[in-house]
Amino acid sequence: MRVDVLLGLQWGDEGKGKIVDVLCPGYDLIARFQGGPNAGHTLEFDGNKYVLNTIPSGVFNPETLNLIGNGVVIDPVIFKKEIDKLRENGYDPIKSGKLVIAKKAHLILPTHRLLDAASESKMGNSKIGSTLKGIGPTYADKIGRNGLRVGDSMLPNFKEKYEKLRDKHLDILSHYSIDIDYKEYEAQWFEGIELLKKMQQVDSEHLVNTYLKEGKKVLAEGAQGTLLDIDFGSYPYVTSSNTTTAGACTGLGIAPSKIGEVIGIFKAYCTRVGGGPFPTELDNEIGEELRRIGHEFGATTGRPRRCGWIDLPALKYAIMLNGVTELVMTKADVLSGFEKVKVCTHYHWNGEKIDYMPFDILSVNAEPIFEELDGWNEDLTGIRETHQIPEKLMDYIKYLEKALEVPIKYLSVGPDRLQTLVLS
Repeated sequence: MRVDVLLGLQWGDEGKGKIVDVLCPGYDLIARFQGGPNAGHTLEFDGNKYVLNTIPSGVFNPETLNLIGNGVVIDPVIFKKEIDKLRENGYDPIKSGKLVIAKKAHLILPTHRLLDAASESKMGNSKIGSTLKGIGPTYADKIGRNGLRVGDSMLPNFKEKYEKLRDKHLDILSHYSIDIDYKEYEAQWFEGIELLKKMQQVDSEHLVNTYLKEGKKVLAEGAQGTLLDIDFGSYPYVTSSNTTTAGACTGLGIAPSKIGEVIGIFKAYCTRVGGGPFPTELDNEIGEELRRIGHEFGATTGRPRRCGWIDLPALKYAIMLNGVTELVMTKADVLSGFEKVKVCTHYHWNGEKIDYMPFDILSVNAEPIFEELDGWNEDLTGIRETHQIPEKLMDYIKYLEKALEVPIKYLSVGPDRLQTLVLS
């Protein structure tokens, strides 16, 4: 058996959580492999809406085990709030044993959040657009070999290790003019640690590989999106982890040869949160209309998303990096009613016409070259069968499949899990 990977191909917010929820009955294990509580995976079913920040999106399926992998960074305060919210709604994945956590996953300290805020405040107009959750500083400590991990919470000298790292952060923060009051959050943090200590902490690399040996099916769930990858995204306006297929290997402890299908998710248009280049951005009435119809506000932060037409050079780049074998297109319903739909096929960049995302996209603007297609006016939200798909939407799907050279297997026409069609 191999691990299938599901990830985003744009700047995040593509609808990964919903699709994991739809697909999870076909898997024995759903494993989140990177990122932190800056993720906001939204799931809707039975008239209810849930937002998950750290917990894998298979948590509502009673037959599926969910793993928070070693590549994830954990804020115990936010994690406890997630669990408490699930319990209020009748789900207790810890009590049921359907949620486990990697011992090697790193912990976000209260002072990591302060370091995040201090760094952003120094950036001025060049702000990255951080969610200020302390994720970047946590990954920095991980790479700098200073971090605390979930498994450390079980050690007798854990508090001593915590105070050593906290005091190091406080020394750094003393050079900034910011409020460094952290005591209240620290108290909540230790409450969250007690919850983590009650969970089943596992060596995720052994768990995943044992599942594969036993012939069980595993789906790796990514957060954020390919264009936010720390190495291959629009640096420095990126997240702090590897959001690509390669990140599933290091974030779970699996060999590259164990990767199976790679399911890439993209919106029928494009969005981005925070700063950084966005070649097809529509800073006009059309962009505002996309934001309004698509409810394009961050599930975690509430920040309005920047909106634009679909970008094929960026999508091709993401497909190449990830080895995508099948595609999912979400939010097709948002484009209903637009008389014409535009597709960016190339860029004018540095005096050239190119069809790829260049390295120097920050100082040299990539001007999009568009092709215009007919839109569709029909309301898609009630569609449940493929024969109900409007002809013009099928033309759009076929156009994209030909350009991207990968089949679109699933189509989402609304936020509910039932609003998902299998195309092939």
